[in-house]
Amino acid sequence: MQDIIEGLKAALSAPDNQELVMDSIAHLQPFDIAQVLLELERGEQQQFIEVLPLDLASEVLEYLEPEVQYGLIHHCNEERARALFGTLPSDATVDLLLAIHPRQAEVLLTWLPEEYRERIDTLMSFPEDTAGSLATVDYIAAREGWTVEKTLAHIRKVGRRAEIVSYIYVTNARGQLIDVVSLKEIIMASPHTKLSEIVANNPIVVDAHSDQEKAARILSQYDFLAIPVVDSSNRLVGVISVDDLVDVIQEEATEDIQKLGGSEPLIDSYLKTPVLTLFQKRVWWLLVLFFAEAITGNIMRHFEDALTEVIALSFFIPLLIDAGGNSGSQTVTTLVRALALGEIGVDDTLKALKKEMSTGILLGAVVGGAAYLRAATMGGVANSSLGIVVGISAFFIIAWASTVAAILPMTLHKLKVDPAIVSGPLITTLVDGVGILVYFSVAKLVLGIG
Repeated sequence: MQDIIEGLKAALSAPDNQELVMDSIAHLQPFDIAQVLLELERGEQQQFIEVLPLDLASEVLEYLEPEVQYGLIHHCNEERARALFGTLPSDATVDLLLAIHPRQAEVLLTWLPEEYRERIDTLMSFPEDTAGSLATVDYIAAREGWTVEKTLAHIRKVGRRAEIVSYIYVTNARGQLIDVVSLKEIIMASPHTKLSEIVANNPIVVDAHSDQEKAARILSQYDFLAIPVVDSSNRLVGVISVDDLVDVIQEEATEDIQKLGGSEPLIDSYLKTPVLTLFQKRVWWLLVLFFAEAITGNIMRHFEDALTEVIALSFFIPLLIDAGGNSGSQTVTTLVRALALGEIGVDDTLKALKKEMSTGILLGAVVGGAAYLRAATMGGVANSSLGIVVGISAFFIIAWASTVAAILPMTLHKLKVDPAIVSGPLITTLVDGVGILVYFSVAKLVLGIG
């Protein structure tokens, strides 16, 4: 990478440098060129983007952050700036306009044709993280009354601008989506066949106000390259391509993992996140967990006499609470992921609870048996009773952990709250207090202490 950057710097400093610049990046893809651009000085970045052919420069801009895009476009001469902005895909245009100051966005909007500007305004009206906010209007639409011959002529005319040419979106006169026809179906049909004779009138769509995760789930279920987005009247708003939803899937998975780890999700990448931001994202959860753990300390203090009588009870406290916490974390991680993938829903709450309770009982029996053997083999007859205490406690703690870890995510999902906030550390903290209470209660009954 460094050799490429040095070669590009040298090419940029030469007179009549376009050919030299293109030679230095000829083997690179647009994404790689964007990464090289970011390594240049500010003035070199501007010089570089102006030297690139328009189509390539537009592709490179797509891989840059909106603020960087605006800076490069803003410092070009107006003719070049208009051309660059006008060739951006509509979804990238929306992201750029929403990221900059409204007055700056107003100026850029005046550069767009009126009809196209209205469609961009519509996309900008959808809330963040909805399907509508991800949609692009760079698709190919055709009227149901058109013939195949007319449709192919239309594809040749507008196809260069379209992000997806594999699908043709068939609409009626009111702009309502009738169906989606593949390019293969059109090519294979007779030139005089009307699209209305090809369509099946059963398109798979996503509502513009649906969560972006739903769009990603539908796309993955049907293995489409793109999915149409419609409004409440079934009018075609735009389409979402698979490459945009791959980013969504990655972002959502990253967010869930960070929440399950007991931290607020990061907005920027890890290396771009300042230490103070990391501190702010983590400190509140740590404080909540700290004060919650204080309850466990109070319970242990309540059973201080029992600990004094049978010191060996203290040996198994870490084992039991860790086993309960681990079991709860396994359950909550499995259910949160199943909810995210749409494998289960609110209607499946009782099924999930029954399944996890049954699993918890089986796990508790196995771990309880292992705990009994561990405690009983410490030597002496008294330890046989201790083994019973530890074994019974392990059984109930794991069964309890599995149950509560099943109830909480499903309840939060029903309340429209992200179930990922039920993190592993939170489940562990909730299980700890109950686990200690169960352990010492069983000890008092079996050993006759306290």
